[in-house]
Amino acid sequence: MGLFNSVKHVYKYGYRHNALLLCFIALVFFSCTQKKQANPRIQIETKYGIIVAELYPSKAPQTCAAILSYVDSGFYEDASFYRVLNVTNQPSNAPKTEILQGGLWKTNYMKLYEMKGIPHEPTSKTGIKHTDGVLSLARNVPGTANAEFFICIGSQSGLDEGGENVEDKLGYAAFGKVIRGMSVVRKIYMLNDHEQMLTPPVAIYNITRK
Repeated sequence: MGLFNSVKHVYKYGYRHNALLLCFIALVFFSCTQKKQANPRIQIETKYGIIVAELYPSKAPQTCAAILSYVDSGFYEDASFYRVLNVTNQPSNAPKTEILQGGLWKTNYMKLYEMKGIPHEPTSKTGIKHTDGVLSLARNVPGTANAEFFICIGSQSGLDEGGENVEDKLGYAAFGKVIRGMSVVRKIYMLNDHEQMLTPPVAIYNITRK
């Protein structure tokens, strides 16, 4: 093989090797990006800091679709955290629950009456248990939940389907989890309350996609 052919062979081999290497790197990067972006995230802005939560649409599709539609429409502008349940503000003979509740009840409750209820997705169906930092829908009877939500402080298994904290035993519909900002959640949770209501409520400036 002549010098020219040798150089040509090396060039062709090197070009193919580099092209394959670049394709491999691109594939790995794309796979990692897809994995990281698999679940949508929302950002809750408050005066005490930002809370970031990850939602699980593959597990709770109807709940997540509804919440994301509210987020995308700007529905949560001028919302608030307004209610806390802790070990001191519940009847002494009741099973204790620790949560921080938010939504529009204190700022624009009339909007809530105009909304359709979200079909109930129980924990037995979604597999999302009420552990520390989990987001779940507040409700009266199943199917009446809409935009009001709460964040679990510590493990709250009594809120799962069959749990002792839910009279109808159908549990609440969990749909996401705080992945950053639990210190902000706990700071708000520790503020003064009167008969379970924060005094004053803590403004949620907005909830947007992260």
